[in-house]
Amino acid sequence: MSGCCGPKNEDDVRKAVSESYATIANAGGNAGCCLPATGDANTPSAEEFAKNFGYSDEELAEVPDGTNMGLGCGNPSAIAAMKVGETVVDLGSGGGFDCFLSAKQVGPTGKVIGVDMTPDMLRKARDNAQKIGADNVEFRLGEIENLPIADNSIDVIISNCVVNLSPRKDRVIEESFRVLKPGGRVAISDVVQTHDMPQDIQNDTELLCGCVSGAASVKDLKSWLEAAGFEDILIDIKEESREYIKDWAPGRGIEKYVASATIKAIKPNSSCCS
Repeated sequence: MSGCCGPKNEDDVRKAVSESYATIANAGGNAGCCLPATGDANTPSAEEFAKNFGYSDEELAEVPDGTNMGLGCGNPSAIAAMKVGETVVDLGSGGGFDCFLSAKQVGPTGKVIGVDMTPDMLRKARDNAQKIGADNVEFRLGEIENLPIADNSIDVIISNCVVNLSPRKDRVIEESFRVLKPGGRVAISDVVQTHDMPQDIQNDTELLCGCVSGAASVKDLKSWLEAAGFEDILIDIKEESREYIKDWAPGRGIEKYVASATIKAIKPNSSCCS
């Protein structure tokens, strides 16, 4: 079973996604998920966008200005049940929004590591961390398919609308399993494919970078999680998200094919699977 999304090769996918993220990091703003700002007066602000996908006013007030760029499709820090002292990794950490919220939960004895492949985003995230003195957060350059993290060292992996962008989602899941401690868990918000997409949507590079055409099916995600060794797998589709997703590409009907979901799973404690 292939972990590839769309017709492009892996390098083409990574290049397109990285360039899109760099545009957002440097220019600011977006039109929903990973698309650059349109300037349309009807486009929701990043704050409105975040609220639509589960962030509270209190959470938005806790992070530096410019950290929330409206790039998510859920609130993984709200579903991860983090504990004080835990070590957390954020896959595709962008400007650090979810990292900073997680840092509050794990406290000064815990640690949060953001991994992103776009240098422009890393610079933005590190600047944001310096602004608020987030000493328990660090950001590393790397691909989520090849995490710059040691085996069996992480308590929780979170990610927000990033796994769908990977051309090797199966590899992302394998890497997540590798770095988690036995008993560690994933708590991911992502866009999933719920119905077969028409060819024009599958082949649209803008919709790939916009978190749509690269979405994996629930069946594939579950299969990859099981193959990696995860247990207690739960993929919960948020049907209400379609109301907001339709605005990512007005008139294209993308909400018929994808929806936001929470993806949770646990690495077994048994030594045979560590």
